[in-house]
Amino acid sequence: MSYSILTCFDILLILTLLWLGWRLLSTEDIFKAVVLFISFGLLMALAWVRMRAPDVALAEAALGAGLTGPLFLAALRRMKRIHKGERRLDSDENRGEDHEADPEQTQAA
Repeated sequence: MSYSILTCFDILLILTLLWLGWRLLSTEDIFKAVVLFISFGLLMALAWVRMRAPDVALAEAALGAGLTGPLFLAALRRMKRIHKGERRLDSDENRGEDHEADPEQTQAA
């Protein structure tokens, strides 16, 4: 059984994609999952090129890794800010509720 170098590369690519997919689904760290998702998208684009579908590979690289990944990272950053209570709307809403709910200010007016 003799394999060419491209066949060995294809087998390695498939195994790497399977491993990345498994790690992506099994990790509990969201940041790590996003990084693995971006890596999976880039390697999947390479797999599409190997299957002679460059248009699909370009779309996968642009949308899967180039657009969706950074959007996930931005959403993760925003989730961390909201969790820490740094969102502006929360502080504005709390100020408005404090003025309305304070009975001493209502009686003094």
